[in-house]
Amino acid sequence: MRLMLVVAVAIGIVVAAVVAMFASALPTKDYDLSVDAMKDQQSLFTNARVIVKNTGKLPLENVLVDYGNEKEPVIPVLQPGESRSLSPPEGVQLDFVTVTADHGIKIVQPYRSPIKLPGMIGS
Repeated sequence: MRLMLVVAVAIGIVVAAVVAMFASALPTKDYDLSVDAMKDQQSLFTNARVIVKNTGKLPLENVLVDYGNEKEPVIPVLQPGESRSLSPPEGVQLDFVTVTADHGIKIVQPYRSPIKLPGMIGS
């Protein structure tokens, strides 16, 4: 009897943790956007990318990625959960990127660099 109670409590804790994990992943805002700008400087070249993702509940319209002196063509609609990976054009400064969209969305994101570990390629 006692073993069944312990198992039931353990199962309840696991179920509650799984529900909390999924609930925290649900969008809370109607219009929201995440931007991940990364640059990886190698000895001979620099690899860069910008990922924009609609993290809101509703579609985002007129998403514009501005690298400072060059812009990507406007993304007309970005559906909830949809993401786009973009490569900055050659010659742009890789300091920060500005992403705007309708409904007052404006994010200025500095580029981040991955952590270099000894023995890894490019370290």
